[in-house]
Amino acid sequence: MTINTGAPVVVGVDGSAAALDAVRVAAREAEYRQRPLRVVHAFIWPLTGAPLGPAAGAPAHAGLRNQAEQYVTEAVEQARKVAPDLRITGVVADGAPTPVLVDEAREAALMVLGHRGLGGFAGLLLGSVTVQVSARAECPVLVVRGEPRADGPVVVGVDGSELSKEAVAFAFEEAARRDAPLVAVHAWLYPTPVGPGDILPLVYDLEAFEAEEERTLAESLAGFAERYPQVTVQPRLVRGSPARVLVEESRQAQLVVVGAHGRGALGGLLLGSVSHAVLHHADSPLVIVRHPRTAK
Repeated sequence: MTINTGAPVVVGVDGSAAALDAVRVAAREAEYRQRPLRVVHAFIWPLTGAPLGPAAGAPAHAGLRNQAEQYVTEAVEQARKVAPDLRITGVVADGAPTPVLVDEAREAALMVLGHRGLGGFAGLLLGSVTVQVSARAECPVLVVRGEPRADGPVVVGVDGSELSKEAVAFAFEEAARRDAPLVAVHAWLYPTPVGPGDILPLVYDLEAFEAEEERTLAESLAGFAERYPQVTVQPRLVRGSPARVLVEESRQAQLVVVGAHGRGALGGLLLGSVSHAVLHHADSPLVIVRHPRTAK
């Protein structure tokens, strides 16, 4: 039976080995979620005015447009090997990678990207397309780092913000789907200003502050244990740099879930700080950056 329900899982491809790793993971994720898979190649060359067809005297299958279509065809074939019953479509979309993928994310259940690539994706280098799409996509973004691991916990960064709550909900869903334990990490250092004009005390009551951080972690997890009784939860309150703590936790994880933005001790989970550090340095094969708007 062909799987065809709801918004698709979208995967960006560029002909690189990393993109094909992402395709295989995306096919499995689509199969898990009972959703179709959409394979997208962002074809930037029309914007440059470059000739798109075969050069004079070249074979009919040569040229940039044919190469782009071949990238998509190969990716679709790889996906079908992983999930033969999956409904899979492929498209060559004219435009630069970031706007093309951000536009695709508006109707996606999940966006899947490779850690790095080549060609039209300008390398998919972290700090460029992957980070930009993660920061702007209207759906969760899953970044594939090599071959995924089948064991280890799901790790989620918690800071008490609204987006952090979205990340926690997503992490519980993933832990239940993967039959994995969930490690909920709240890292803290010292109080930080939360708004313009805030004045911080010169002396801290560390015991009181730590108790407040414990409440933040407990409140962030409240209610989920009842909704997901099959998930073993390990709350972890750690005094230290949030980025460093999450990267360390990633060493044994099969998935790390962080928010794209937040507040408080996690430094906003802003791409370029905590989330950016996790994308760059996490040892987990998969990293998901959760956006506050929920996909269809």
